[in-house]
Amino acid sequence: MSQEPDLVVVEVIGVRQHPVAEEIVVLLLDPESDLVVPIMIGPHEAGAIAVAQSGSAPPRPMTHDLLRDLLIAAGEQVRRAVITRLEDGVFYAELTLGNGARVDSRASDAIAVALRFGVPVLCSAEVVAVAGVEVQRIDPDAADDTGDDDVEQFRAFLEQVTPEDFETGEEPGPSRGP
Repeated sequence: MSQEPDLVVVEVIGVRQHPVAEEIVVLLLDPESDLVVPIMIGPHEAGAIAVAQSGSAPPRPMTHDLLRDLLIAAGEQVRRAVITRLEDGVFYAELTLGNGARVDSRASDAIAVALRFGVPVLCSAEVVAVAGVEVQRIDPDAADDTGDDDVEQFRAFLEQVTPEDFETGEEPGPSRGP
C-alpha cells in the first residue's frame, strides 16, 4: 500500500472510561513517535470498537457489522481508515474503499469499520503532532529481552490517564501540580 507522506499508521490500543466523569476515549498509538492520540467517543461506538478488538461475534449484527456485510455483499472492500483532521475538538475521518472512493466518517465509526475489515488505521501526522500525548518509555537497557517492562509501563500509563490529561497537555499521574 502506498502511503501519503503526511499519514502515519497507528495502533488502536483500545477504549478507556474515566471512572468519575464517565467520558470514554479510544486511544491510538503512533509507535514511531511514542504519541497516543485520545479521541472522545460515545458508549455505543466504544462497545463497537471493543467487540471488534475482542474478536467476539454478537448474536445479531451490530450496525458496523451490518455495514461490513452490506459492503461485502455489494462486492466492495474497505482498504483503510484515515483520521484526516482535527477542527474545534472534532476528529474527522474517512474510509477508503477498494474502488478508490473516499467516504466521510466519524473517527469512531471509521475505526470500528476498519477493525472489522482488518485494515490499517492511519492518522494525519499533523493530528498526531497536535493531539498526541507522549508515552514515556523506560530505559531499554534496563528492560529484559521480552519487553515486558515496556508493556507494564504502558498499562500503568493507561490506568492513570484521564480525558482531562489530554486537554491540559500535562503529564498524567500523581506528580502533577494542583
